[in-house]
Parts: sequence; structure tokens; C-alpha cells
Amino acid sequence: MHRRRAVYFGRVQGVGFRATTRDLANGFAIAGWVRNDPAPDFSVTLEAQGDEAEVSRFLARLNEVLARNISTQHHAPIPVVEGETGFVIRR
Repeated sequence: MHRRRAVYFGRVQGVGFRATTRDLANGFAIAGWVRNDPAPDFSVTLEAQGDEAEVSRFLARLNEVLARNISTQHHAPIPVVEGETGFVIRR
């Protein structure tokens, strides 16, 4: 089991980034969440958990689909969350 946090900067709020992320996640065997971050940077953060290869495929696909909106991104491995299922939008 593997978990990654990704933070995206650019034109990532108000353009359907979270809904697209959730919809894409449903096509992969992963769990996690995505949320808009507050000022000053108005970034979007997500955490994705599952098999390491599946998480990597999901993040690569997300980058393909939303590349025009992303100016910068940061990824980091983080501890696994036990018992998490599904992929949701957090408010």
C-alpha cells in the first residue's frame, strides 16, 4: 500500500479541477480525497492511496487531462491511512 500527497498550483480553482480529479479517480483502484486550498496560493491538494503503480498511473493520467491548468506541482509520499475507501471531494 502506498499514499501520495500532491499539491497543484496554477489555474486550478473554479475550472472543475476537483470534479475531474474525483471522476478520474473512480477509474482507478485508489482511495483518497481532493480539496481547494485557501489564500494566499489557491492551490489544490489531493491524497491518493493504493498500489504504488496504480497511484502513479492515476497521477500521470490526471497530469495529462489537466496539464493546461497546472503551472507547478509538488508530490510527496506520506503515511497510509487505514480503512479509507472511495475518493471524495473535501470542502
